[in-house]
Amino acid sequence: MSLIDQAKEQMAKTVENTKENFAGIRTGRANPALLNGIMVDYYGAPTPIKAVASIGVPEPRTLAVTPFDASQAAAVEKAIRNSDLGISPNRDGNVIRLTMPELTEDRRKEYVKLAKGKAEDGKVAVRNIRRKTKETIDKSVKDGDMGEDEGDRLLKDLDKVTKSVTDEIDALLETKQKEIMEV
Repeated sequence: MSLIDQAKEQMAKTVENTKENFAGIRTGRANPALLNGIMVDYYGAPTPIKAVASIGVPEPRTLAVTPFDASQAAAVEKAIRNSDLGISPNRDGNVIRLTMPELTEDRRKEYVKLAKGKAEDGKVAVRNIRRKTKETIDKSVKDGDMGEDEGDRLLKDLDKVTKSVTDEIDALLETKQKEIMEV
């Protein structure tokens, strides 16, 4: 596998990670991905909420969380209450309902800022991958493992890949901003 292909693969993983980070940012609609970062104290071990409960979307602004083990409903409810989502869970037997409040304009702007920060983190990761790949190419040229012309060609290819990936992250950010600001 060439250096450029390796860099492309790493950058694609960075884009996927950025998409996952965006999924955790609230919009006006209920989305099961909002609960991704929540850990439940499951018999003394911190466990992701997806591993201990099913998450459904019965209505556009409501999530229904049903623990697989009914005895753990209180632990799941506590984990949601202690999270930074700002949502109060309502327990109805084994089902925990989360109603998403309407977002205020200020809250929407905060979420846009958060999305911009996550996009910038993704771009920094892409630039770090580019830097490491460039160092490898420069070292290969210096050691005589490849010619200067080939090194220059690889660097141009690397810059094209880097630009396309950062543009893709920008497009994802723009889409997420529209989604957040949509009333």
